[in-house]
Amino acid sequence: AHDAAPSAAHDAAHSAAHSAAHGAAHDDAHSAAKRAAHSAARDSAHDAPRPATATASGPNTADALFARARQDPQALALRVARRTLLGRLYFDDTTYGELATLADFVSRDLLRRGARRGDRVCLFVPPGPQLFACAFGLFRAGLVPVLIDPGMGRANLLACVKRMAPRVFIGIRRAVLLRRLFPRAFASVELSMTVDPWLRDAQARASAPQTDLGPCPPHNPRHEAAVLFTSGSTGPPKGVSYTHANFLAQTERLQALYRFTPGEVDLSCFPLFALFCPSLGITSVIPEVNPSRPARFNPARLLEVAAATGATTSFGSPAIWRRLVPWCQARGRTAPGIRRVLMAGAPVPPDLLADLQAILPAGAEVHTPYGATESLPVASINASEVLALALMEATGKRPGERLAPGTCVGRVVPKTQVRLIPIIDGPVEGNSLPAPLPANTLGEVCVAGPQVTRAYAEDPAATAAAKFSADGVFWHRMGDGACFDDTGRLWFQGRIGHRLETAAGRIMPVPVELPFQAHSAVRRCALVGIGPRGAEIPVLVVEAEAGHARGALRHKLAGELLELARSFANAADADLGPAAVHTVLFHPSLPVDVRHNAKLDRPALKRWATEQFKGGTAR
Repeated sequence: AHDAAPSAAHDAAHSAAHSAAHGAAHDDAHSAAKRAAHSAARDSAHDAPRPATATASGPNTADALFARARQDPQALALRVARRTLLGRLYFDDTTYGELATLADFVSRDLLRRGARRGDRVCLFVPPGPQLFACAFGLFRAGLVPVLIDPGMGRANLLACVKRMAPRVFIGIRRAVLLRRLFPRAFASVELSMTVDPWLRDAQARASAPQTDLGPCPPHNPRHEAAVLFTSGSTGPPKGVSYTHANFLAQTERLQALYRFTPGEVDLSCFPLFALFCPSLGITSVIPEVNPSRPARFNPARLLEVAAATGATTSFGSPAIWRRLVPWCQARGRTAPGIRRVLMAGAPVPPDLLADLQAILPAGAEVHTPYGATESLPVASINASEVLALALMEATGKRPGERLAPGTCVGRVVPKTQVRLIPIIDGPVEGNSLPAPLPANTLGEVCVAGPQVTRAYAEDPAATAAAKFSADGVFWHRMGDGACFDDTGRLWFQGRIGHRLETAAGRIMPVPVELPFQAHSAVRRCALVGIGPRGAEIPVLVVEAEAGHARGALRHKLAGELLELARSFANAADADLGPAAVHTVLFHPSLPVDVRHNAKLDRPALKRWATEQFKGGTAR
C-alpha cells in the first residue's frame, strides 16, 4: 500500500509474496464473479450517499461562499469576459456579496415553490454568475445539482437525464427547448425554471447585497450533494454521486497541495474547477473558451483576459496549453502574471511542460494532478521533477534508482491511500486486498480517502464493478494501469481496458507510445491492437505535424518510426515494448474527448485501424 506519509506498509510493498495475488485466479471464474458482485453491491448499498432528510449534522459545501460574503462582500468572486460589437474587452463582475445574495434567493425561492431537500435538479446553465448562484443555492437548500456535459452528444445526454429522474429542471432557453422536444427524458420533472427571466430580476436586486445572510443549514456529510457526470471518454457516461464530505475533502487537499491564498485570480479554463474558487476564496475569471471545445480559442484574447484581470493561477486541459504555447513562441509573447498552472485531463509530455515554463515568469509552478471525476486528486507532480526525470532517462544518469515505464504522475497526496492490485476484468472478490505488488510491477490503481466517491447514481452494476470494501477500507478502482518506482512515485501506463493482449504477452499502450511521441514530426500517436484478444497485433496510429502528413514526407516519417521501433530490439522484453511495432497508420486528426480535448478515443481508433488494416493501407 502507498500512503502519503511514511509507513511500514510502504516498506512491506517491496517484499510481499505473490501467492495471495494469484489465489483467486484458480477459483471458478463465474462463481467468483457472482460472489464478488453480490458483495460489492451489498457494500455499495450500505456506503452509497443517501437522500437528504431532515437530519443534519455536518458542514455544507456552500459554507465558504457565505462566510467570505460576510467577511468581505465587495471582493470579486467572478469575472466573465465579454466583448462589445467592436471587439473591446469588458467584464461582467460579481462580488461575493452579490453571489451569496443570489444563491440565497435560489435556495429560498425553490423551496417556496415546492422543491424538497434531496430532490435532484437538472442544471443546464453555462459558466457564469447564474451557474454559480444556482449551484451554491442548491447546496444551501439541500437540493442536488445534476451536471451533465452537453458535449457528450444528445442521445447520451437524454439517457443520463432519464436515468437521474430529476424532479426539478433549471436551464437556459435552449435547454428548455430540448426538454419540450424530448419530453420522455424529462418526464420526472415537476418544477421547471428558465434562468432568464427567473434570475434576471434577482440579479438586479443582488446588486444591493444582503448583509445579514446567515450560515448554511448543516447537512449530513453522507447525504448526496451533487451528481457530476463523467465525460464518457473512457466508457459510457456515469453519474458520480458526491457528498458534502467529498467536496470539502477535495477543497482541503487542493489547498494543502497548491497553497492558494485568498485574493488570487484564477483563469478558469475548466468550468467544473471554477466551482472550487469560492471555497478557496479566490476570484474566478471565465475566459472566452468554449467548455465543449477547449482546444478552439483565440490565444491573443486569452492572454488579453489574463493580463486585464491580473490572473495568478490557471487550471486547464493540456489542449489549452498545446495551442497557447506555440502561439506565444512564434510571437515572442509570455504570460508574465501567471505563477501557477494546473494541467489535468490527459498525460502531459515533458516537452510541453518545458515550453510552458519558458513563457511563464521565473519561479512559476506547473503541476499535473492525477485523478478522475470519482476521486480527485490522487497524486501530483510538478514540471521540475518531470523534466529532471526526463533528463535522467535521456542521459542514462540514474543515481541509485530505476525509472519505471510510463508517465510519472507523482506521489500520492496527503491522507490518501493507493494500492495496486493484479489486473482482473471482473469484480474484486473477498474482504481482503491481494498482497501489495512489488515496485516496478504493473497493477490496477485503487484509491481510498475522504475525497473518494462511493457510488454511481442509479447504476448499481457500475458501482459494484468499481467500488469495494476490503480490510475495513472503502476503495475505488480507477481502471488505470500503473506501477510504483523504487521511491514511491506512481507511473501511469494506460487504461486497463486499452491494454493489448498479444501472442507475446500483455502490452500497456503509454510506455510504448512515449518514444514515438517524442519524434518532432509526431503530433499525437496511439497504440491499438488489431485482432482477437490473446493474438492482437500492435499498430501505431499517428497524427503527423503539419507538413509531414502527406506524400514523400509521410513516407519518410513512417520509415523513421519503424527504424526507431527496431532500435529497441535488444531491450528486455522487446516484444512487449516499442520493438513490437511493425505497422504504422496515419490518421488526419486523432479523435479526442469533448471535455478536455486531450484524451484519445482509443476504441474509435481501434475500429478505424481495423478497417484500414483490412484495406491494405498500413505501412
